Amino acid sequence: MKVGIIGNYGHNNNGDEAILAGLLHQLTTEGGIKKEDIVVFSNDPANTKERHGMVSHPLLYKEGGTLKSGLKTIRESRKVMKQLDLVIIGGGGLLMDMYKRDAPLYSVVGLTAKRAGCRVAVHGVGAGPIQTRTGAFFIKRLLRAASSVAVRDEKSRRLLHQIGAPGDIHVIYDPAFSVPVDSVHETSSAVRKVGVTAVPYFSTRYWPQSDTAKYEAYLDGMAASLDELIDKKGVEITFFSTKYPEDVEVTKDIAGRMQRQNDVHIQEANLSPQEIAREAAGMDLVIGTRLHSLILSVTAETPVIGVAYHQKVKDFMEEINHQDYTADVEDLTQILPAFEKAEQDWARLQVEIRTVSQALKEQAVEGMNLLRLKGRD
Repeated sequence: MKVGIIGNYGHNNNGDEAILAGLLHQLTTEGGIKKEDIVVFSNDPANTKERHGMVSHPLLYKEGGTLKSGLKTIRESRKVMKQLDLVIIGGGGLLMDMYKRDAPLYSVVGLTAKRAGCRVAVHGVGAGPIQTRTGAFFIKRLLRAASSVAVRDEKSRRLLHQIGAPGDIHVIYDPAFSVPVDSVHETSSAVRKVGVTAVPYFSTRYWPQSDTAKYEAYLDGMAASLDELIDKKGVEITFFSTKYPEDVEVTKDIAGRMQRQNDVHIQEANLSPQEIAREAAGMDLVIGTRLHSLILSVTAETPVIGVAYHQKVKDFMEEINHQDYTADVEDLTQILPAFEKAEQDWARLQVEIRTVSQALKEQAVEGMNLLRLKGRD
């Protein structure tokens, strides 16, 4: 059986790369698919081939304007897809219209796969925001073409039903929980080493619609909260990133506003998903903003505090029943109380996160059953 995977890969967003790594691990170890029978459609095929050792083709071909680019993408993708049995639109927040290209792009390539004779599966994705008729139109077209649809949380399923999405929509756990890890968190007596991940919240360098005032308030709030943790709790802070280089830049902006900036370490490397999990495993606790920094930390059995810059972070913390260890991005003074609760519950929390981690890893693999890895329909 030959399988294609489509997603937001090749952008040095190691959250998305974690999804791909987990999905590849599931397909090869649980699904029995040979590595040479998998093709990844990527924003940067050379990057994907280097990182994952997979055959890779462009997700989008650029040639002149939007129409010419779209036609070339359909034409070139179809050539590859005619050799495939299954195409997986896989992982990440793909079903949304916050970025103008996403809904039309994934719909068009999914329909191209269907017309090329492939079975199409929408697998482990997040939905939302969906705020435009155009976005809803393209997303529903993609879902109608799919033989199976599986989202990563219950709120995504409800949203798709609200916009009139057809058919059964399953909920599975994020494929990133299947990223192989070579080390896990060791039980500690107290919280001393704290990892931190940040996102360029409303930054002019990153956000689709920037807001300088919000970005400045975010930097100040993070800097003040981390200074407070160092002063009151004596912790050691290490910044690491999942999106390169944008997240490295924002961590430098935060550290530059800290009174105790000389007491923090910034990991500036472009870490692979496995390296992120290893970094998290070496911490007592991770204060994570990016969703997949939280997922990879939990995969490494490390307790987390979520900084909810997006609904998906709140949803994840609720999913693992740790909403009490969450701080809203608009009120970062909540970080210290969440940290103190973690301190009070420390022995129990470490046992609990280990149990949660093991359960999520097992349940993530169950999504493979929906893919019916037995050949062309």
